[in-house]
Amino acid sequence: MKHQTIAVLDYGSQYSQLICRRVREAQVYAELIPWDRAEALLPQLDPQGIILSGGPNSVYELGAPTLPAAVLAQGVPVLGICYGLQLLAHALGGKVSPSRAREFGSAQVTVTGGHAESASPLFADLPPTLDVWMSHGDRVDSLPEGFVAIAHSANSPLAAVADEARKLYGIQFHPEVVHTPYGSALLANFVKRICGCRGDWTPGHFIQETVARIRDQVGPDGHVICGLSGGVDSAVAATLVHRAVGDRLTCVFVDHGLLRQGEAEQVIDTFRQHQGMRLVAVDAKEEFLTDLAGVTDPERKRKLIGARFIRVFEGEAARLAAEWGTGTPAFLAQGTLYPDVIESASNDDTRHARTIKTHHNVGGLPEDMTFRLIEPLRMLFKDEVRTVGEALGLPEEIVWRHPFPGPGLGIRILGDVTWERLETLRRADAIFLEELRAAHLYRGTSQVFAVLLPVRSVGVMGDGRTYANTVALRAVTTDDFMT
Repeated sequence: MKHQTIAVLDYGSQYSQLICRRVREAQVYAELIPWDRAEALLPQLDPQGIILSGGPNSVYELGAPTLPAAVLAQGVPVLGICYGLQLLAHALGGKVSPSRAREFGSAQVTVTGGHAESASPLFADLPPTLDVWMSHGDRVDSLPEGFVAIAHSANSPLAAVADEARKLYGIQFHPEVVHTPYGSALLANFVKRICGCRGDWTPGHFIQETVARIRDQVGPDGHVICGLSGGVDSAVAATLVHRAVGDRLTCVFVDHGLLRQGEAEQVIDTFRQHQGMRLVAVDAKEEFLTDLAGVTDPERKRKLIGARFIRVFEGEAARLAAEWGTGTPAFLAQGTLYPDVIESASNDDTRHARTIKTHHNVGGLPEDMTFRLIEPLRMLFKDEVRTVGEALGLPEEIVWRHPFPGPGLGIRILGDVTWERLETLRRADAIFLEELRAAHLYRGTSQVFAVLLPVRSVGVMGDGRTYANTVALRAVTTDDFMT
C-alpha cells in the first residue's frame, strides 16, 4: 500500500525533523529530503503536498539554497516555514530584506478575518490570536503577485501569507515546535484540509505492511538474527520479525555487565518466557571489564565497548550461521530509526564535521559479514516506535523505558570502571528510579540517570559522619529531545 505523502524539503533548520514528526502525528506520512535532491526525489515520492523548512541562510546571499523548479512543477500545495516563506516569496518576485532587529522568541500573531468564512483554511478552527515561536533575521517586505497577508504580528506585518488560487502558503513562525501551541493543528489543516490527505499512516497499517514485507524478504526458509539490548527499538524490531517468521528468528542478548539493576533478567524473561522467542543470552561481563580496566576517557570507553560487542556478536552469528547451514539465507535485523537514516544521508560530506561523541548504534558491523539487512523501523521516529510497541502488546516497562546508551553504565562512571563501582552506581540508579516511580513521575520525565563521579565527599548517615562516593542525579523533561 502506498501512503499519501508530504515531502519536507530540508534547508538546514534544526527543527526539520520535527516538521515530519508533527505531520505524522496527524496520521499523514512525511519524508524529509535534502532541498538539492528535490528534482530527483519529488517525482518518485509523488507527494500530496510540499513543506519548505526553515534554515540559517538569507535568500538574497550569493550561494544561498534555492527553490527547485520541481517544487512548483508538482502542482501540489506548498507551505514555506520561515526561510521557506522567504524563499517562496523571493523566487516568485517578492522582496526579502534584513530585519532591523532579529526576532527570536515568543510572539503573537493575529489572523486576518479571524473565524470568518473568509479566513484562510490554514487557520481554520484556530483562535484569532495565536502564541507562536519566531526565529528569523530577515523579513518579506513585498509580496509576489497573487499573494495576500493572512496573519500579522507587531514586528511582522506579513507573518503569514497565501496565494489561495495556487495553494501556496508561507508563515514566518515555527509551527513544529512546542512553543507554538496550535502549531500541530495548523500543520494538520495544511495536510488534511488543503492537501486533502486522508490520514492513513497508523500503527495498525504499519504493522500489517511491515510484517508482510519481512515475510516476503526472508522467504519460507530464511533465518534471522537480532541483537536485543532491552531497549524499545530492538524490542519492537524483534517482535515485528517474530510475527513474520516465528521460530526462524533467534535473538542474541549480550550481557556486558554495564546494565541497570535487574535489566538482564528482565530482558531474558520478557522475550524468552512471555514473548516466546528463541533467545541466546551471552554472559560477557569479564571480557568487557577486562577491556575497560584502567580506561578513563569516555570516547575510548565507547570504542572499546563497541569493538568488544561486535566481536562477541560476530562469534554468536557465525555459530548460528553454521547451525542453519550454508545453503540457508541468513538475515540480520537492526533497530535503525529514521533519524539515523537522515543523519547518514546528510553526512556524506564530513569535511567540516567535528566528532562530539561516537554513536554507539551505527557504523559498527564488520564489512565482511554475510548477513542481509532487515531494518523494520528505518522510517519511524522514536515516538512512533513506542506507539507501534503498544499496538504489538509489548510490556509497558519495555515500551516506555527511558533512553539508555549502548555502552551502558560504562560511560556513566567517570573514571575507572570496576565491578565495585558498577554495583555502587547500579544501586544508586535503582533507588533514583524507584523513587520517581513511587512519586508517579517516571512517565512524566523523558530521561533520568545517575552518574558516579571520581570524587568522594563528606556526608551524614544516621548519627555518624561518612566519607563516600558522590553520585550526581539528573532528570530531563522534553517533548522531543530537540526543543
